[in-house]
Amino acid sequence: MSRTSRTTMRRSRMALIAAGVLVAAAAGTATAAAPFGASGATVAHASAAAALVDNPYAGASVYVNPEWSANAAAEPGGDKVADQPTAVWLDRIAAIEGVDGGMSLRDHLDEALAQKGSGELVFQAVIYDLPGRDCAALASNGELGPDEIDRYKSEYIDPIAAIFADEKYADLRIVTTVEIDSLPNLVTNTGDRPTATPACDEMKANGNYQKGVGYALDKLGDAPNVYNYIDAGHHGWIGWDDNFGASANLFQEAATTEGATVDDVHGFIVNTANYGATTEDNFSIGDTVNGQSVRESKWVDWNQYTDEQSFAQAFRQELVSVGFNSDIGMLIDTSRNGWGGADRPTGPGDQSSVDSYVDGGRYDRRIHLGNWCNQAGAGLGERPTAAPASGIDAYVWMKPPGESDGSSEEIPNDEGKGFDRMCDPTYEGNERNGNNPSGALGDAPVSGKWFSAQFQELLKNAYPAL
Repeated sequence: MSRTSRTTMRRSRMALIAAGVLVAAAAGTATAAAPFGASGATVAHASAAAALVDNPYAGASVYVNPEWSANAAAEPGGDKVADQPTAVWLDRIAAIEGVDGGMSLRDHLDEALAQKGSGELVFQAVIYDLPGRDCAALASNGELGPDEIDRYKSEYIDPIAAIFADEKYADLRIVTTVEIDSLPNLVTNTGDRPTATPACDEMKANGNYQKGVGYALDKLGDAPNVYNYIDAGHHGWIGWDDNFGASANLFQEAATTEGATVDDVHGFIVNTANYGATTEDNFSIGDTVNGQSVRESKWVDWNQYTDEQSFAQAFRQELVSVGFNSDIGMLIDTSRNGWGGADRPTGPGDQSSVDSYVDGGRYDRRIHLGNWCNQAGAGLGERPTAAPASGIDAYVWMKPPGESDGSSEEIPNDEGKGFDRMCDPTYEGNERNGNNPSGALGDAPVSGKWFSAQFQELLKNAYPAL
């Protein structure tokens, strides 16, 4: 089904909802019947919104978050990137109204209208507050318990959906990244796998990740100007044979529950808040050295992919094969995957062994693909760009550069939240990263807080260079 057809279906559904609100209003029960708890907003939006376009980033500017921009501009050299667009993270219920005097969601959307002017503008929001969030890690544990799906729906998704449905914002192109890390965890960190955790097993058993994602897709997708992109992990997580097809099937399950359909999904995003290189130019998955495949190297470790772009393009085809629409697009988060600076390889490694060939040529200089927290040596990647490659809607900076992944040391009275051993630079690892050192920077604050040392590292190692 084309995206134009999907827009027609959305409008038909919105018209039915609007009619229901009007009938209820005539009967004196408008407040109870309003689906988002915002009287009248859905009705006006149903008639005012423009049709979905194939690629929301094409021909559009993208919202520059003034809060992130101010932090960036205050750093030495930060003015070179302070005008780049980044996403607004709605990582807790309180973020909807603003945290600690910060901007609310409506404040951001109003600012987006001011930035829009007479052209088109994309507003990017990260939807990130599932029950039992981050079941395989502790650094960004959420606020909702594993069984609090009703609170997630009524206190988190419904208010966001009501704001997006306000006719005031009907001319914005609102792009959502839906629940990073959640569904991939149910594939790789459950059951009899050595990486399984009790928390992920619990979330797989209760189904609240699928229910939450489905509900979010359905409610947010009711607004005709919202473009939902589901988080799909990254090549160093989903790229192995055992994970690739299983993940696509699970995403299809989530996208067809709690009222959602595949028509509520505009695409998928890979590498959100991660470090995988967009492309690895000095070796490819089909290369061999002395009769050994690149897949046999310690770095690739039998993965089918070497970088995010080849993974995203192939995974797109897999998603279509399990029932997603053939015109879905992919996003790649390039906010911290540049790996530039003096240590960037300029050609392939030597061919004395498959490991020296890969390690000498790879841009991604993490100790292990499983390392994810505040990585030393990382740099800003490709600047946000529309339609950079086949099947790719955009390179985006969904993770705001300079915001920490998690605290490097345990915080007293924090009940474990904000600290994960993978954020500790002295940690020697676990099965998820092959028992390798974490590669994390020291002196890091809790997740989401500004981390000046990391931002300076990203500037220094940017590629393309600033």
